[in-house]
Parts: sequence; C-alpha cells; structure tokens
Amino acid sequence: MNPLPTVSIVIPCRNEGRFIAKCLESVINNGYPADRLEIIVIDGMSDDDTRSIIQRHSDRNTLIKIVDNPKKVTPFALNIGIGVATGEIIMRLDAHTVCERDYIFRCVEALNKYDADDVGGLWHIVARDNTPVGRAIVKALTTRLGVGNVRHRLSKSEEPEIVDTVPFFCCRREVFQKVGLFNERLTRIQDMEFKRRLVRTGGKIMLVPGAATSYQARSDLKSFVRHNWADGLWTVLAFAHSDVMPVRWRHLAPACLMGALIGSGLLAIGFPFFLWAFVGIAGIYLLATFALSAKVALAERDIRYLFLIPLAVAILHGMRGLGSLWGIMRLIAGRKVVHAIHLVLREQHA
Repeated sequence: MNPLPTVSIVIPCRNEGRFIAKCLESVINNGYPADRLEIIVIDGMSDDDTRSIIQRHSDRNTLIKIVDNPKKVTPFALNIGIGVATGEIIMRLDAHTVCERDYIFRCVEALNKYDADDVGGLWHIVARDNTPVGRAIVKALTTRLGVGNVRHRLSKSEEPEIVDTVPFFCCRREVFQKVGLFNERLTRIQDMEFKRRLVRTGGKIMLVPGAATSYQARSDLKSFVRHNWADGLWTVLAFAHSDVMPVRWRHLAPACLMGALIGSGLLAIGFPFFLWAFVGIAGIYLLATFALSAKVALAERDIRYLFLIPLAVAILHGMRGLGSLWGIMRLIAGRKVVHAIHLVLREQHA
C-alpha cells in the first residue's frame, strides 16, 4: 500500500493573536500522520502576540515552522510559503480557520480519487463574537441573497461537485509550476484570480462536502464596512493587474446594483420617468431583504433580525458596490479601463 502523500499546510497571518492557536491546534489534531505533514506559518511581521503564540506552539511541536513576510500582504506570504514547502501537496488555511476532523485527509483523498487540480470543503461561517450584530452578519454571508451561488457556503449535496472556487486551496505542487504563483500585485482577490487562471488552463476545481472548515467572520459593523469596501475596490482594481478576467460575474453584481440605483436616482432629477426605475429597483431589493429577515426572525424567534439582517445585507452589497464603482473610476483615471474591457470581452468568447 502506498503511503499517504506529504502535505505542507501554508498559513499566512498578521496580527492574529486571537485566532492562530485554535487554527494550529485544529491542524495538529486533524488526524493526518505527523510524519507526512508540515505546517508553515508565514508571519507578516505581527506587532501583537501572534509571533509569541506561534513560537510557543513551534517549541512544543517540530511540525510548525515560522517564516517572515516582510511585505506584510497575503500574496507575498502565499508565494513565500509555497517556495519553502517540501510537501507533494500544498494546502492553504487562514488563521481565522478551524479545520474539522479529517479535513486534510478528505481533501487529499479527493485530490487523488477524482483527479482534481484544486479541492476544498464546505465553509461554515461563524461569528467572532456571539452578538446579535455578529449573528446577523453570518446570516447575510450564508444566504443566496447575500452571496449568490457560492457553492461552498450553500451546498447541501453529499456528492463532490465541480465548482468555480473553493475556500483556500489544496493542490499538487505541479499545479503551481503549470499555472504560476499568486499575483503579488493584488492585495486582495489573489485567490480568485489564481483559480481563474487555473480553470483557463483546463484545471478542475472540486468541492468535497465531507470536508469542512469553520471561518470566524467579522462581528462588528465598522470592520464589516471596511472589509467589504476593500473587497469591492479590489474586485475591480484586479482587472488592471491580471491577464484573465480575475473574478466571476457574481462579484460584479453589487456594482451593478449600486450603479443602477445611483444612475436612476440622478437621472430622475431631470427625467421623472427614471424615478419609477429607482423606486422599482429599490423596492424589489428592500422586499427581498425584508422577506429574508422575516424568515430568519421567525425561525430564530428573535425580532431583532427584522432590523439587523437588512442592515447587514445593505452593508455587504452597498459597500462592495460602492468600492467597485470607485475602482472603475480609478481604472479610468489610470487608463486601464480598455484592458479591463478586453478581459471581459475575451471571457464572453472563451
């Protein structure tokens, strides 16, 4: 019987003192043989207690290696980790993640059994803080209204599925030799851009329902606003730094929504007809949001969801949409919009 392949777990982090210990413990205790495993934590020069926590775990367990990331941003960390990794299979996790038992084994098994190029499991979103706002944010991030057709958050299937993306990555080393490393010009969206390149080369991405991780989402409105603005901005800025369309169409939906609302609202000033368009778009959106909040409020028997879920969904879509619109303006100012249009047109004819 062939031994299990060696696996390198790559964990980029910066100032994750609150979360990194649970992440490391979930990997160490996941059930994969220790002699086939290494854990590489790429620290972005943390200035909290992250480094000391990692060091304590490393002192107790020689599986854990610490590597510096002087650039302090994710794509550099990923590429550093891939370069240091010695495993036949390289898997990414985030410091906010806790692996459920046998996650590593199930991903490795699926990678080989189904001849996939990248695999991942279901992504269970939980609140960092068990507050009403935190729970409402989780509901926004785990419904079709909130995130569209993201299979790894919504799938109920018990069978493996071919999908356009999975959380993180689990790939054979050869995939990076074929597709290339992560785009270091992308502060965000680098994972999606990598998967888009993988698919364009004929790669197969598979969701493995038997494998799962839990991810601790932001639970306060201020950080939720900032995070979604930045994600929306980089959803569009990524077009200036990529040779493929870096995102899926669903990532651009918030920009379309906000563009339609702002455009029809401005046009309504001079052309009353557009007032009906504005009211219609806003009315349908509000109706869908309040229908979701009423359903959750009844199920959870908590009237606060009637107000908190519409707020969370509005922030999710509104800030992503406004961030993307600002990104479009920056593309125009930087004379990169023609390149972006070329990527979109090429995607349509692919």
